Amino acid sequence: MVKVGVAGVGHLGQHHARIFNSIKNCELVGVYDRDAERAALIAEKNNVKAFNSFEELLSKIDAVDIAATTTVHYELAKIALEQHKHVFIEKPITSELWQANELCELAEKNNCKLQIGHIERFNPVVLEVADEIDSPMFIESHRLAPFTPRGSDVPVVLDLMIHDIDLILTFVKSDLLNVHASGVSILTPSIDIANARLEFANGAIANVTSSRVSMKRERKLRFFQKDAYISMDFNEKKVNILRKSPRIYELLPAILAGKSDFDPSELVDTKTIDASDYSKDALTMELESFVNSINNNTEPKVDGKAGTRALKIATEIVNQITSKMDKFKQDKAFASFI
Repeated sequence: MVKVGVAGVGHLGQHHARIFNSIKNCELVGVYDRDAERAALIAEKNNVKAFNSFEELLSKIDAVDIAATTTVHYELAKIALEQHKHVFIEKPITSELWQANELCELAEKNNCKLQIGHIERFNPVVLEVADEIDSPMFIESHRLAPFTPRGSDVPVVLDLMIHDIDLILTFVKSDLLNVHASGVSILTPSIDIANARLEFANGAIANVTSSRVSMKRERKLRFFQKDAYISMDFNEKKVNILRKSPRIYELLPAILAGKSDFDPSELVDTKTIDASDYSKDALTMELESFVNSINNNTEPKVDGKAGTRALKIATEIVNQITSKMDKFKQDKAFASFI
């Protein structure tokens, strides 16, 4: 029986606590939050203890779930790993790449499980179609959302885009060669809209767009590969798969020669998958996976190295955009001076 505690019980952490309280082979011991009143409220809802300090919580548990703001991920996780506690960290793993590398080294040194909360790996939409994706060569993702203060302490790349970066790295089995990125600040001092083009050694290209200042909510990911087009709609919880019909080889010569009228639907076989009826939600499956990795002594599905790999690319994107934004400010200042 794994004894678990949750550190940070805000918008996300409250759900983490609720789910841990229902997982088999797991005991939710208590919660900690710098807002003592908030901690007491969530503790009461789950019939557990609200601890007065993070260190006090650690002394009573085997594993800790860190759902606090990104800027304190490194500090809290380092303390926990140094005390040989297993750690789950909400994405992104940390705000700085060196911090992520240090946590991975510490987890390995102390034989601790370190799982990162890239929840889309457990999304039923992804689980339904994972076996269908094979060597995609062009990928397009859009993750757009209306503005909310939650998550605005980091650039949109670390808040939203990193989900799709992780998924793309999961399905493209090739080294990343180049990154080209652009973005702007709209409502916060940081990056609110970002677009990146990722170029891989095998020729695959990914065009990734994220915004947290959009009028609508959209979460779509599209894969184009030799034999198929696969479109995932995370909001609608549906997948559309179009594959070349076996008849295409019979019809194509006449079509290309202009000798045949044809219905485009004859060239493809279409399949639609509804992933809305899963018995468990993605967060439940994600946290169960963490508990199982501890109980069974197996590697987490999304370990610290995976979280660090996604952060490395996200950091490169942020650095490129920030550099361009700074140059624009300098050029504008110079133009006004002269």
